[in-house]
Amino acid sequence: MKKNSVFTKMITIGSAVMVAGLLTFSSIASAHVTVKPAQSMPSAWETYTIKVPSEKDLPTTKVTLKVPENLSFKQYQPVPGWKTTTEKNDAGEITSITWEAESGGIEAGQFQQFVFVGENPAKDGELAWDAYQYYSDGSVVEWTGKEGSELPHSITTITENAATTTPAAPTTDGHDTATTEDTATATDEAAGTDTTTTESTPATGTTTDTAASNDMNTMPMEQPASSNGLQVTTLIISIIALILGGVAVMNSRKRK
Repeated sequence: MKKNSVFTKMITIGSAVMVAGLLTFSSIASAHVTVKPAQSMPSAWETYTIKVPSEKDLPTTKVTLKVPENLSFKQYQPVPGWKTTTEKNDAGEITSITWEAESGGIEAGQFQQFVFVGENPAKDGELAWDAYQYYSDGSVVEWTGKEGSELPHSITTITENAATTTPAAPTTDGHDTATTEDTATATDEAAGTDTTTTESTPATGTTTDTAASNDMNTMPMEQPASSNGLQVTTLIISIIALILGGVAVMNSRKRK
């Protein structure tokens, strides 16, 4: 009796620990700094979004993103409450962009997204996004590792095949130009209604707002493929342990 009781308790406790560990691992594995989209076309003026979650019990106060050498940074979207600065090399090319909170920052359990536009390289390849996340205590998390590492950087694949999986990005001069016409009837024209054509102002420099239409709140966090298999395996083990625990409890009751 006592042996069965002890065995049952051990199984139950072990199962609970496994499930808790799985849930904790899942939340940590998915809380990476990511840059989307994961695919884009060569030479496209792409609208990119960097998503920054706060993993510690401290607010994130600053984020610096290194611009890949083969990407031409064009413009960024201002974010209320955040100061945006850029660094340039001797050729005048932007090499990094920093978002710094003017107050507060990204609190624990929150995330923030920042949007910018860049011109992709003309050839197929990969863009590696090295990011540096600063916390209020002065600590820095460097998202610069390779895929599958503890702190991986995000990667965007530049390929012509991106046209089959993602909307094709514009390959013109990159300026958001929109023409709108008043479709008034002849009666309206006779009444003095003006038919006008408006054109958006071309982007100049990095302080121009982008006409980004990303859905900021529905973008999923990136999760490395290597962690998915481990999570599934852990889940299966937990389920088996729970089943064995249930069987042990039933046998114990029958013997009583």
